[in-house]
Order: sequence, then C-alpha cells, then structure tokens
Amino acid sequence: MGINLVAMYLTIINLHSNYSALEYTYTILDSDATSNLQLQHYLGEYGDFTCAALAKDSTEGINSILKFSPDVVFINLNENAQEYFHMVMELHQYVSILPIIIGISKSKNYAYDAIKNGFFDYWLMPYNEFDIRKSLLRLKKQVPAKAEPDTLCLKSYSDFQYIETNDILYLQADNNATEFVMKDGTVNNAFKTLKTFENQLPKNFVRIHQSYIVNTDYISRISYGKSICTLKHNKMQLPFSKSYRSNIDGLKQILSKNTISSLN
Repeated sequence: MGINLVAMYLTIINLHSNYSALEYTYTILDSDATSNLQLQHYLGEYGDFTCAALAKDSTEGINSILKFSPDVVFINLNENAQEYFHMVMELHQYVSILPIIIGISKSKNYAYDAIKNGFFDYWLMPYNEFDIRKSLLRLKKQVPAKAEPDTLCLKSYSDFQYIETNDILYLQADNNATEFVMKDGTVNNAFKTLKTFENQLPKNFVRIHQSYIVNTDYISRISYGKSICTLKHNKMQLPFSKSYRSNIDGLKQILSKNTISSLN
C-alpha cells in the first residue's frame, strides 16, 4: 500500500500546474534484474512513462539523475538503503527541484526514512498492480508532466534562427559544429558540438552514434545485424554504434509499444 506524501510536493505541483500532461521519463535504481524487469513491465502499460536510464547502485544513480534529469526515480531499498537516502540528500547540492522519488522494498522497514527524505510514495514487493495503478494515476493528477518547447533557437553572434524540432530528421556532428538535417532536405548549421544539444532537445531525440542524434518519430526500421536505423524520408540510413546500444534497445521498446507485432 502506498504512503501519501502529497504535502511535500505542493511546490512541485505549483511549478508544473501551467503545463498539460504529456510524458514522464523515469530512472530505476535497482541491482536486482528480475524486479527491474517487472517494474519496467508494469510501467510499459502506461504509454506516457518512458525509461531514461537504469542504474545498479547509488553512484550510477546520482550520475544518471544528473545526466538525464528524469521526472520520476524508482529506488529499490532492499539493499544499501542508507546509501540511497544519502544520495537523495546529496542531490539537493546539485538540483533546485528533485525528481519525484518512489521507494520500493520487501518490507516497511524503510518507510519512515522514505517519508523523512521526501519520497512521493513507497511500494511494497511483490508488486501489486492495483496499488501501482492508483499511485501512478495520483502522480499524474497531482504533478502533470511538463510540456516541452517545440522550437529551437540557433544563435550565432547576432544571428538568431528558429527551427521547429518536429521538422528535424537528425543531427550530425561536423568537427566542432553540428548540422541539423531537416525533412525538407535543407541543412542548418550550429557552431556548437553535438553533445551541447544532446540533453537540450525533446525526449524523442536519441543519441545513436558518436556523430548522430536522430528524431525517433522518423525511424521506420532498426537493423541490429547491420547496425543501421532507416528513416521514413527517402529511406535514409544512419549507423548506430555499440556504445549507444542501450539507447537503441530503449528506442525499440518505445517504438514497439503501439505496434501490431508479427512475432510468434
């Protein structure tokens, strides 16, 4: 059964109240692969929850949170609970507003500490589908997801160029500059590295290669054998590398949510 901690989130609710509910990203901190997969399965039933990262301990966890800025963080407290509570306290040094944090455990032993550390909810294992559904619906009602801007400003000295993110097919690194390849075939240049834009673009943009960030809305095919993503426009093909394989796996999971599968 979840523990209601609404009062601790009034500030966050006020900050988000002017936005309509869209999509939430989440990070799971869990060294147990089985419970990790179970949680992803339950969250996968909600089309507006997308996995941003997975971490096995508090060190990986704080790095993932600072890197991806997820909306929700799920923490399995069965092992090293005090390390995770310390991690949450440390987060205050780096971010002004913490993500929504939900604790998970096989017992109620850490529930009091979770309340003290501002957790939104506390789930008991084994997972109860009904309790999870109620908790997530309450979360969506009280803390609507923030709408993302759909216009990007490329600035170069006194020149300001505004482009619609929905019109971007992909970004390609060009030494210390970045090319924005548009769906109409035009190319816009920005004199900043590809990494500069990696965490600034909407969540449908995913890094798949040292030289490429792709708009996942335009992907029509993923070939693991050839390590290639094919785009809907002109059947253009972009390579993906082993170092970004986890991003491709997450992308495949997202794209497969609302498809009719022919797999047996």
